[in-house]
Amino acid sequence: MNTQTFKYGLNVPISGSHKLTRFTAWAASNAPAIAYRLPPQAPIATTSLTIRLRSHQDREQLQALLTAEIA
Repeated sequence: MNTQTFKYGLNVPISGSHKLTRFTAWAASNAPAIAYRLPPQAPIATTSLTIRLRSHQDREQLQALLTAEIA
């Protein structure tokens, strides 16, 4: 039984195709220590992606990394 829960969410603005693949590749190189869960699918028409995280600290850390990426 998997006891890890991903109860914290972070909505990330992202558009275009292959959102899940692009985020997974970015996270592997920029945030490898952060555990996350992605939805099984993300339609092309959506402009955001909800990422589930284990802790509030993971959420804060990922948000800071994404903010630095945009700046």
